[in-house]
Amino acid sequence: MPRTDVLDSTMFHRELGSGSATPIVFLHGNPTSSHLWREVMPAVGGPGRLLAPDLIGMGESGKPAIGYSFDDQARYLEAWFDALGLDEAVLVGHDWGGALAFDLAARAPGRIKGIAVTETIVKSMDWAEFPEGGRELFAAIKTPGVGESMLLDQNLFLDLSGTVAGEISEADAAAYRAPYPTRDSRLPILRWARSMPLGGEPADVVARVDAYGEWLAASPEVPKLLITFAAGPGTMLHREMIDWCSANFAALEIAHHDVPAGHHTPEDRPGEIADSIRAWTEEHGLR
Repeated sequence: MPRTDVLDSTMFHRELGSGSATPIVFLHGNPTSSHLWREVMPAVGGPGRLLAPDLIGMGESGKPAIGYSFDDQARYLEAWFDALGLDEAVLVGHDWGGALAFDLAARAPGRIKGIAVTETIVKSMDWAEFPEGGRELFAAIKTPGVGESMLLDQNLFLDLSGTVAGEISEADAAAYRAPYPTRDSRLPILRWARSMPLGGEPADVVARVDAYGEWLAASPEVPKLLITFAAGPGTMLHREMIDWCSANFAALEIAHHDVPAGHHTPEDRPGEIADSIRAWTEEHGLR
């Protein structure tokens, strides 16, 4: 699998396909890696290249001595695009991967031809807007000392069993655990979790999310796809938030599948996600 020099480190990515069609880039979130897209990418198929990087500090990418802020992640991701010469792309994002996709599109107009997302961060939220089942958890994670114990010492987030409707095999669970053998290696997981824009904090992330929210509302030239499912364990985009997206995103289509999926939708429903992406890209001539 390819490894690319990026800034002061390296980034790993999976790649399928070839040709001159616009590439599709798949972006994972927290605490996963490009392994999340292992069944989606082959099912989407050609034409063109399909690429899925491991975000910096995650998966098989390098782990430089940085803070792993949202800005750090965006900076390394954009440098990876530049290193691979990806002047145009269609983006597919899950969780923070969707947020990074929105952010890149807002900062680099013309570079992104379309964005498809599932279970992602669509806006900064009041605590009351966040799913009730996650409020206590994220309040604890954001508490100094408590979050470190939960995510760095107890390694809480790497058990995905509570965020899928089905089951994860031991081999796949091991693939997600492997990049994080030590306390220090889990810092990106903690930083991502604490970056959730809730109640106006953290201010730098809220500003980035609000900025891409303005772009999402004012970019009818860029097709957007939101892939949703019947609510399952850990689902973040509840009905009210989906309706908000419909009212506030320009050129948004919603592909709803009335089958249950947890927060990690590509684990539960890779076939439905791939079908939706393929149909949407064909409809809009994105490849």
